[in-house]
Amino acid sequence: MSIEAELRAEFDRWERVETAVFKFLPYVLLAISVLITLLMLPIWHVQVSLPAVLGLSTAVAAWLFWFHTRHPEWHRNRPLMGVYYTGLMVLAACLVAVAPWFALFVFIGYPQAFHYLTGHWRYAGVTATSTISAVGYLGGAVSVQDENMGWAWLALSVIITVLASAFSHIAEQADRRIFKQKQALVELREANAMLEAALEENAGLHAQLLVQAREAGVLDERQRIARDIHDTLAQGLAGILTQLQAAEQTMDRPPVLHRHVANAMNLTRESLTEACRTVHAVQPEVLAESRLPDAISDVASRWSEVNRIDAVLTTTGDPRPMHTDVEVTLLRAAQEALSNVAKHARAGRVGLTLSYMEDLVTLDVRDDGVGFEPDAKRAGGPGSGGFGLAGMRQRVQRLAGRLDIESEPGGGTAISASVPAIPAGGDR
Repeated sequence: MSIEAELRAEFDRWERVETAVFKFLPYVLLAISVLITLLMLPIWHVQVSLPAVLGLSTAVAAWLFWFHTRHPEWHRNRPLMGVYYTGLMVLAACLVAVAPWFALFVFIGYPQAFHYLTGHWRYAGVTATSTISAVGYLGGAVSVQDENMGWAWLALSVIITVLASAFSHIAEQADRRIFKQKQALVELREANAMLEAALEENAGLHAQLLVQAREAGVLDERQRIARDIHDTLAQGLAGILTQLQAAEQTMDRPPVLHRHVANAMNLTRESLTEACRTVHAVQPEVLAESRLPDAISDVASRWSEVNRIDAVLTTTGDPRPMHTDVEVTLLRAAQEALSNVAKHARAGRVGLTLSYMEDLVTLDVRDDGVGFEPDAKRAGGPGSGGFGLAGMRQRVQRLAGRLDIESEPGGGTAISASVPAIPAGGDR
């Protein structure tokens, strides 16, 4: 059980006890007062009218039952309950005047004044109750009629009124505090209900986010596999096909035929190795064995040897180890750019520039080929080379990088891939 629930249960328990005591206490005090009066009649030196005692007691009981017990819906009617309280005090005064032991019953005037009266009328009720009680404490109306006892009655009434008013004020402040605490508990219960609703809503949103994240992860993994297949197997098979086609055309020249077959075999081995690494999601073999500038230079040299096109790498800035994702992205960009040159550009020379700057690492690949119109829609799908540029752009954008392509028919092509310079071991 929560603290809020425990406090609410505690308040409810005390409220039930208080309600029961307030409801039955007048009858208990009236019965005790009647019993004491009956027991004290034989030894009391003042003549007490038994019929008057019983008649007034019955009237008080009926008055209490009709207003206090029988009609609880009247309790919020302050003028009506003011009439009830006045009648109760008049009857109580008559009882005390007949038999002083009913001063015990008059005590009920304090809680009923606090419950049924409001504002300054509460303290008027306390004063009336104290004045009537003082008569009983001094031995009844006969004793108070004495001149000396009259001053004592007046002084005792004042003392009792002051003390009762002080306790009534304390009780009133305590009641206000309890009321505020109850309000706070209600607000706390409402806040807890709202919090539980929000938690349920958040749980639903969290479940949706998990599903979306799972779907996004699946899509991202599919795209990664597609890019890696294109960058390794597709390019390798395209190179093998090119070498085999060249070998077919040189059947009558064994040295050249042997060279093309050897190139096809080497491309086959490299493609198999890269395919295995793609399956295991590890970095390319050339990066595992050398730094990024050396890896790109090695790729460019082998590409140049296979395609008979000059390709030269220039490195600027301070070469330093970068995060694996950065180096793989730039290496794949170099491979894709060179593959596109071999398939489409009909170029005679390719220049690669790897630039290390403070916040960026940039790879520029420029050729002197036939060029193309970058904004023109390309027919076909991956086989036409369109997927290669899209995959390159996806790789770069995954690292919050940028890919720029500049080309025009007959003016060659320049591709620039820029990614943040995340050092090796740094957070992505």
